[in-house]
Amino acid sequence: MARTTCAVASRKRRKRVLKLAKGFRGNRSKLIRQAYNAVDHAMKNAYIGRKLKKRQYRALWIERVNAACRQLGFKYSWLMDGLRKANVEIDRKQLAEMAVNDAPAFAKLVDTAKQAREAAAPAQ
Repeated sequence: MARTTCAVASRKRRKRVLKLAKGFRGNRSKLIRQAYNAVDHAMKNAYIGRKLKKRQYRALWIERVNAACRQLGFKYSWLMDGLRKANVEIDRKQLAEMAVNDAPAFAKLVDTAKQAREAAAPAQ
């Protein structure tokens, strides 16, 4: 009986890794052992980067909403508290979009938040 090898499978695996390493500098795109290490490292950083991108966008939206609030004499935390008390469910992405592109509608939301905060405040 003939001796069998994993030649087809291993060649396919190596070609896949070298394709992923295309564009890497030096031997990292040519030699299989270095390509494996480089691709593993790149995949790990890509996973982390996808998570970081979400955080960075949320921080950007919050900054934009806060800047628009400050122009109207209000604070971001007050706005979020007032919207929660007024049962207005709108996410930060949409708030940032409104703050940048639709200032009158954003001002109405700020007024709604102000009224909800004042109504919920204990009378003294």
